[in-house]
Amino acid sequence: MDKALFARRRRGVMQLMGEGVAIIPTAPEASRNGDVLYRFRPDSDFQYLTNFSEPDAVAVLIPGREQGEFVLFCREKNPEREMWDGRRAGLEGAMELYGADDAYPIEDMDQILPGLLENRSRIFCFMGRNAKFDTRMMLWFNEVKTKTRAGISAPAEFVDLKYILHELRLVKRSEELRVMRRAAKISAVAHTRAMQTCKPGMFEYQIEAELEYEFRKGGSAYCAYPSIVAGGENACILHYTENDCELNDGDLLLIDAGCELDCYASDITRTFPVNGKFSPEQRDVYEIVLAAQAAAVTATRAGAQWNDPHEAAVSVLAQGLLDLGVLEGSLDGVIESGSYRQYYMHRTGHWLGMDVHDVGDYKIDNTWRELEPGMVLTIEPGLYFGPGPDTDPRFSGIGIRIEDDAVVTTEGCELITSDVVKSVEDIEALMAG
Repeated sequence: MDKALFARRRRGVMQLMGEGVAIIPTAPEASRNGDVLYRFRPDSDFQYLTNFSEPDAVAVLIPGREQGEFVLFCREKNPEREMWDGRRAGLEGAMELYGADDAYPIEDMDQILPGLLENRSRIFCFMGRNAKFDTRMMLWFNEVKTKTRAGISAPAEFVDLKYILHELRLVKRSEELRVMRRAAKISAVAHTRAMQTCKPGMFEYQIEAELEYEFRKGGSAYCAYPSIVAGGENACILHYTENDCELNDGDLLLIDAGCELDCYASDITRTFPVNGKFSPEQRDVYEIVLAAQAAAVTATRAGAQWNDPHEAAVSVLAQGLLDLGVLEGSLDGVIESGSYRQYYMHRTGHWLGMDVHDVGDYKIDNTWRELEPGMVLTIEPGLYFGPGPDTDPRFSGIGIRIEDDAVVTTEGCELITSDVVKSVEDIEALMAG
């Protein structure tokens, strides 16, 4: 993505700011232990506006500023530190490579930034995200307030920047969709490898290693989230991440994993038999979940409401539970009472983008929002029969989820993760091969 794209994004935000000033820090570095840091990943909002991936950086947007509207505070060049920790763009690079109009040393921010707030009506920021940074902002704000007798006005209010920025992030542009399709293809290759590799006696972490090998081989620096590799009844723990159990003959394996590419996430779930062959009970439940996903996919289109795919999936899942004899009564009664939630306790999807659970409101004025072309969401129904005295013994320990990433289009939706097989016949044929 070239710097002109990020300049357009900044202009889009500033057009909605009036005479305010926006202050956006990147993510803080986090200590892992001792003097070892976790691998740095920039804040998504900061990255979306700057493409600047170094730590210790703060972007300031100042609409109408004569000297330039985009100011970046960052680390200076330092040959000694760069020898140890890696290259830095420095102040010159911040302007030349990333389009900053002005760049200042991050160490000088307390002296320079208060002056950028003078005579501005509002401060747009993400208050509450970083308490330490919030404290510094209040110090800058209070410093400007002390100058009122000199005829300098301080901002009158703080405004949450998410109401502007997150709506812009919600609809993905062509450049973003290209990256997300690439991430989806890398993740699809990884899931296919996992199916082909899996056999009884392996451990969950060995399958996890196969997934992450393909992620890295494909050019991804990160998993989009901790991989879920859940064999047998572990699949009934929705966010299971221990990934340390042996895979048993006759069990299913649920994998929920996706890579991140250029700060954009993918998110795929597949469930398949460890030994390559579904039992009749496993197949019965699997076919219900697959049909529920198909119904949700059909309901995902521009002009539909956010909740329509979920309702379509719930209808199929609830009828399936009735057909299996797990629930009793009528379809309307099961849905109205919510009794199906014992086996399906999550939503059918979420926004997807720079965050795996991406930004954007699901309701507007207390009404489910309308889907628009360019929005990206997951479609992931499931059924879970956790072991227990109230669970039908035929299905005890079965947990199944099927998840794909969908781009909303004018005609319906595009499943960008469909390279991974998911029919019973295709899964068994792939694993047999």
